[in-house]
Order: sequence, then structure tokens, then C-alpha cells
Amino acid sequence: VQLQASGGGLVQAGGSLRLSCAASGRAFSSLTAGWFRQAPGKGREFVAAIAWYNGRTYYPTSVKGRFTISRDNDKNTVYLQMNSLKPEDTAVYYCAAQGGRPIYSSILNDLSYDWWGQGTQVTVSS
Repeated sequence: VQLQASGGGLVQAGGSLRLSCAASGRAFSSLTAGWFRQAPGKGREFVAAIAWYNGRTYYPTSVKGRFTISRDNDKNTVYLQMNSLKPEDTAVYYCAAQGGRPIYSSILNDLSYDWWGQGTQVTVSS
């Protein structure tokens, strides 16, 4: 599975961006897809995920209500719509995918993901 992330950029606080993650080699409809981010000097942080087997979405409290993950099976692409962006959202964002039917803890854990895309930089200015 190959993942290609895109859509990052520079935006002012309060603005919006939509990240895309296109998959090849396997359908996203059979994968759990996740987004993670890593700010300079910090560890990788879970941002959002969507499970293929029940369509449920998962978010940490830091982005819940502002970010939305979605999937377009026809385009084999997962999106991360980011609204009301804050300077603390500045990071490199990575999309990832894992197979099987992961349990909740595995969905949130970056070590559980099998495939990763390249990062895309998101910078939010104050």
C-alpha cells in the first residue's frame, strides 16, 4: 500500500485547510485510516481516524469539533478537514493505514499502523 498525502500549507489562525491522502495498492474501504502530526521537538500525536468496518471516527479532545476525517471510496482517498485552526496545530501531518479490525487502543496508536504516507507541512500563523 502506498499513501500520498497533500494539501498542507500556510494559513492564518481561524482558517481552514483540507488534507488529502490517496491510497494505491489496496482499497481504503478495507483499511482503517488515520492522521497523525508531529510538531518540532515533540512526539507523534494522534489526530483522527476512521475505521473501515464500522465507519466510526475517532478524535482526541484537542481537535474534536474542529477536524473531520472522511473517506471517498470511489477516489480511494481519505480527507482531513481542519477548521478553526490554531497556531498549536502547526506540525507535519502524516496519513497512515492499518489492516485487520483494530481495537480502540490500536486505532489511536501510531505503532499499530502498517503503512505511512510522506508528511505534509501545516503552518498556522497567529
